[in-house]
Amino acid sequence: MKLSIVVPFYNEEDNIRRMHAAILAAVEPVGVSFEMVLVDDGSKDRTRELAEEIARVDPRVRVVEFRRNYGQTPAMAAGIEQARGEIIVTMDGDLQNDPGDIKEFLAKIDEGYDIVVGWRHNRQDKLVSRKIPSRIANWLIGKATGVPIKDNGCSLKAYRSAVIKEIPLYSEMHRFIPAVASIAGPRIAELKVRHHARQFGQSKYGLSRIYKVLLDLMVIKTVASFTARPLVWFALLSLPLSFMGTAAIAFALWKRLALGEALPLSIAGSGVLFLSASLILFLAGLLGELIYRLGDLREDRLAQLTSTLSMSNPSPRTPR
Repeated sequence: MKLSIVVPFYNEEDNIRRMHAAILAAVEPVGVSFEMVLVDDGSKDRTRELAEEIARVDPRVRVVEFRRNYGQTPAMAAGIEQARGEIIVTMDGDLQNDPGDIKEFLAKIDEGYDIVVGWRHNRQDKLVSRKIPSRIANWLIGKATGVPIKDNGCSLKAYRSAVIKEIPLYSEMHRFIPAVASIAGPRIAELKVRHHARQFGQSKYGLSRIYKVLLDLMVIKTVASFTARPLVWFALLSLPLSFMGTAAIAFALWKRLALGEALPLSIAGSGVLFLSASLILFLAGLLGELIYRLGDLREDRLAQLTSTLSMSNPSPRTPR
């Protein structure tokens, strides 16, 4: 199968039939084999019922159902896991993404790109609660990860299945897929897409997600920058503790030896605690470095062994 379209829904009973019809109208003329994976994220309205009705009528539709609301990223991850297409397109179920842009995404993938990210250049959302936080978040994500994507929050994206299925998704991580995938060096393109104002239902996004995005950004920065250098990361973390511990102990000794006053046990004890924490972090970095290096060594030996076995046991030739 060429294409899988993954669409998570949460309380979108007014949009799900319209979305299904819009996808059919956009993709059928392209002439590729496709499927739709509709993910109901624990909706409390008739979304699940309507999705099942659509699946009974259209065999190209499959439904993934959650017992409760887990959030957009887990819903998207479940849909991606169930998708069977060579190319996977993800999009929101609120009709703000335009299925008519899918054709352009397929063309970009055919050019050789592994990930194509939508860019809502004329975004139809509220300025204060949606646009401004999004611009700040995109700037921070680009600076922190070194992957300057203009619109990380746009759900309309296309991936080669072999790439996206290897990326773990949780929390709000669907925003950071290009940054996480950059470790493997994929070809990433951006594509201007249309964006429509919401006509039915209520938005599930707001300022409450900012803290989650910031926490996830810290995780992504760690993974993207220090996966292959755990000792560097832990050493950097230990430096402030080491400095504070040394300063505290030096101050306590100065009070005792230079001024002849009683040793300030609280300050000296704090210094010892800081230095101990610093040493623990540094040793954790050493352990992480050892684990990483041993893993690389094991993979190299396995690859060498596989190559040796292949050379010593050549496949039999087909007689002519």
